[in-house]
Amino acid sequence: MDKAKLLERAAQNAEERMTLARVLDKYEQSHQRNLPTETGFLSPQEQAAAKSLLAAAGVREGFCFYGGFEGAERCKLLFAPDWMEVEDLPAQCGIAAVQCRFYEGDKLSHRDFLGSLMGLGLVREKIGDILVQSGSAVILADTTVEDFLLREYISAGRTKLSVAALPLAELTPPEKKQRDIRDTVMSLRLDSVCSSGFSVSRSKSADLIAAGKVELNWRLCQKADKTVSEGDVISCRGLGKFEVAEVGGLSKKGRTNLLLKRYE
Repeated sequence: MDKAKLLERAAQNAEERMTLARVLDKYEQSHQRNLPTETGFLSPQEQAAAKSLLAAAGVREGFCFYGGFEGAERCKLLFAPDWMEVEDLPAQCGIAAVQCRFYEGDKLSHRDFLGSLMGLGLVREKIGDILVQSGSAVILADTTVEDFLLREYISAGRTKLSVAALPLAELTPPEKKQRDIRDTVMSLRLDSVCSSGFSVSRSKSADLIAAGKVELNWRLCQKADKTVSEGDVISCRGLGKFEVAEVGGLSKKGRTNLLLKRYE
């Protein structure tokens, strides 16, 4: 395995290169020490890059992603040694849930919590999903910072917090808002599909792509003519994301039928 060449091929920038170098280190540690290993929390984009990296290295099994609950956006990458089943990895993973309660009249957002956590000196890889509801929020975090959060995390901005440990088994993730969009497109070009998924004109869609606001499968894509396939996930900064659930046959007018699942 030529580590330098793998990183050069998979990483889009210096920061991502460092993240992927740590992924390879964890993979090697797992096999050298014959013990389960895990990375810090990875963003969806970093997870996609890690998958590409492992595939290029010929690693196609013996690992999984887990963020504390099914459907988590930010996940750790877990590696299993030869003697361990991949399905057993999540139970061994160092993830804790911290519940924060606050006055319902105070409207706190994901950004408020993330900003205050970074203000405590925590690095992003130690924090997973932040699930905000009315009057409460649950923070998924690395177990190494759990005690620190329970002791020091007393406010988000000017809003006082009451924090307590929450067993992962008792975590109830908020339901994701989703709606189906059925439409037809002239082609499966990225700009055409984005136009349907985000309800904007095709020219506006092309402008968003050119401006670097659109990601295809969690990687930045500025090619409006990129072909989209069934199962692809497309996101746009400020507009949300959608999945290409089905690519059907042709309509009577010769356009391609689409079923998109829009998440808001």
